[in-house]
Amino acid sequence: MTTTADYTEKIPNNVNLHEDRRLQRALESWQPNFIQWWQTMGPTLPTQDVYLRTAINVGRDGWAQFGHVAMPEYRWGIFLAERDPGRTVGFGEHKDEPVWAKVPGEYRAELQRLIVIQGDTEPASVEQQRNLGATAPSLYDLRNLFQVNVEEGRHLWAMVYLLHAYFGREGREEAEELLHRNSGSLDSPRILGAFNEETPDWLSFFMFTYFTDRDGKYQLGTLKESAFDPLSRTCEFMLKEEAHHMMVGTTGVDRVVQRTVEVMREHDTDDVAGLGAIPLPVIQKYLNFHYSVSLDLFGGETSTNVANYYTAGLKGRWLEDRRKDDHKLTSDAIMVDALSEEANGELSIGLTEVSALVGLNTDLRREYIADCQGGVKRWNRILEEGGVRQRLKLPHVAFNRKVGAFAAIEATPDGEKIPAQEWERRQGDWLPTDVDKTYVRSLMQPVHQRGKIAAWIAPPRNGINGQPFDYDYVHLA
Repeated sequence: MTTTADYTEKIPNNVNLHEDRRLQRALESWQPNFIQWWQTMGPTLPTQDVYLRTAINVGRDGWAQFGHVAMPEYRWGIFLAERDPGRTVGFGEHKDEPVWAKVPGEYRAELQRLIVIQGDTEPASVEQQRNLGATAPSLYDLRNLFQVNVEEGRHLWAMVYLLHAYFGREGREEAEELLHRNSGSLDSPRILGAFNEETPDWLSFFMFTYFTDRDGKYQLGTLKESAFDPLSRTCEFMLKEEAHHMMVGTTGVDRVVQRTVEVMREHDTDDVAGLGAIPLPVIQKYLNFHYSVSLDLFGGETSTNVANYYTAGLKGRWLEDRRKDDHKLTSDAIMVDALSEEANGELSIGLTEVSALVGLNTDLRREYIADCQGGVKRWNRILEEGGVRQRLKLPHVAFNRKVGAFAAIEATPDGEKIPAQEWERRQGDWLPTDVDKTYVRSLMQPVHQRGKIAAWIAPPRNGINGQPFDYDYVHLA
C-alpha cells in the first residue's frame, strides 16, 4: 500500500488493487451499478461542474486537491490510512495481541454486520439530500452540499471495498443491497431510522450535518479502534472527510442564528416570522427533533451485543487509548439512564448501575452529548453578543425517544414525564409543526447568482480553500 492514490486506475485506490485481479474485476462490475444509483438517487440539480475537494493522499499534509469537477466524473476511490506495522489490539480479550489483517472466522458475521450498517448510512444521506440543490441559499452552500454528497458516496465505496475484499460472496451480495435499499422507501428502507427521515429544507440539512453526521463521527471513532486493521484504517481516513460535514452543520446553524438576530435587532421584535428570517422557537424545534432522532442512533442504554463487540476487539470506545482503565472492563460498572418503578407503580426517569461492558452505548452517547453542547454554546454566544435574551438548549435525553429505555414514555424537553394525551396536545410546542415546516420551506427560494445569498441566512466568514465567498463555486448546467 502507498499513501498516494493511484488515479491511473479505473477505480482510484491506494490498496494496490491491480495486484488482485479478481477483486479488481468484482469492484469494477459494481462500479456501473454505483454510477446508476448516483444518477437515479443522487443530486437532482443539473450542473456543469463543482469546485470539489478530491482525496489524493492519506498523509497528514496535502491529502486533498481542489478543482472544478463534473460530478458524474468525480473520482470516487478506495483509501486506507497508513498501516502501523507495530499496532496491537487496544482493548478486550485480545488486548496487546497483533491486529488482524484478515477476518477471524469466529467474528465474521459480526464484523460484516457492523460494516453493512455503517455502509448503509452513507448513500442514505445522499438520498435524503438529493433535492436540496434546487433551493440552495448561495453557490457557496450549494458547493458544500455537493461536497458532502460526493464524500458520502466515497464512504460507501470504503465499506464496499471491505465487503468485497474480505467477506466473499456474502459480502458482494451485501454490497449490492446497499444500492437497493433507499431512504424512506416503504418496501426497502434504510436500516437506521434517522436515515429514513426527510431532509426537505436547508435548516434540516444544517441540523442533520451537525447532529446526525456527528453521530457518524462517533461511530467511525469506535470502529477506528477495531482489531480488524483494514476497517480501522478505513475509518481513520473517513474521519478526515467527515470533519467537513460537521463544519457545514456547525457554521450553517451559526449563520441562521446570526441572521435571525440581525432581523430581530433591525425590527426590534422577537417575531421575525413575517420578516424573512427563521424565529428562534422554530430553530429550537428543529434542534429538538434532529438531536433526539440522532440520540436513537446510539441504540439502547444497555447492549450485550456491544459488550461482545468490545470484548472480541471488534469495536472500541471513543478515544480508547486515552482511557485510564484496564481496557477490558470485566469488573467495572457504569450508571445508565433508566426508568424506575415508584411505590405507586408509576415509572420515573432515573439511573441504574450496570456492567461497564453492557453500558458502552451509554458511554458513547455521553461523549456525543458533551460534544453537541459545544455547538449550542457557539449559537448562544451569537445570541448573547447580539443582545438577545433567548437561549437555545439541548432537550433532555428522554425527550422524543423511540429507542432505548425512554421509548415507552413521553417526556418534555426539560425531562418531565407526561401522559401520552398531554404529549399529543403539546408536542407542537417542542417539535416542528406542519405550519413551521411550511414557513421554513417558503423561505427556501434558490439563490444561484455568484456572490448573492438568501435573506434568511448570513454569509459565511470564510470561503472554501482560501477562495472568497463570491467565487464561482458551481457552474450550473
